[in-house]
Amino acid sequence: MKFQYSEKKVRLPENVHAYAEKKVMKLARFFEEDAEALIVFSVEKNRNNVELTVHGAGTWFRASESTSDMFASIDAAVGTIEGQIRKNKTRLARRLRQDAFTRTAEETSFATDEPEGELTIVRAKKFYMRPMTREEAILQMNLLEHSFFAFRDQDNGGSFAVVYKRNDGGYGLIDDTE
Repeated sequence: MKFQYSEKKVRLPENVHAYAEKKVMKLARFFEEDAEALIVFSVEKNRNNVELTVHGAGTWFRASESTSDMFASIDAAVGTIEGQIRKNKTRLARRLRQDAFTRTAEETSFATDEPEGELTIVRAKKFYMRPMTREEAILQMNLLEHSFFAFRDQDNGGSFAVVYKRNDGGYGLIDDTE
């Protein structure tokens, strides 16, 4: 598993990174060797925040925890991701063991010097959208704790589609009608 660390408003000793790496390696048994983990450490209002994102086998897992101790935050974030994997074990078992991801997501941030009031894009993301079923897209959206998820609809010939959470607790689908 590959690790990346980011620190916001805090400077941590190397032993915190080593501890995080040791704890996150417990998740390695669920992923192929080329999985990636991004760990973001931050401190806000005397709370130690850890945001853990793990990407492997075309699936993203994200957990964000905040406690009074950085080590406890790391433990809680790893525990949250383990819980996500266990909760969705039957659905994920097939995907995590087979076809490791082929491309990694590229994230680009940019800002322009345009005057205020203009419609400007302040952040853009590019990523490979592999075909998946609608159920897989809903599962991925829930794992990321997002309110929508864009994907290539395997049930509709690989056309672009978006699933989203509805206010009534259900799910909606927006798809391309050719």
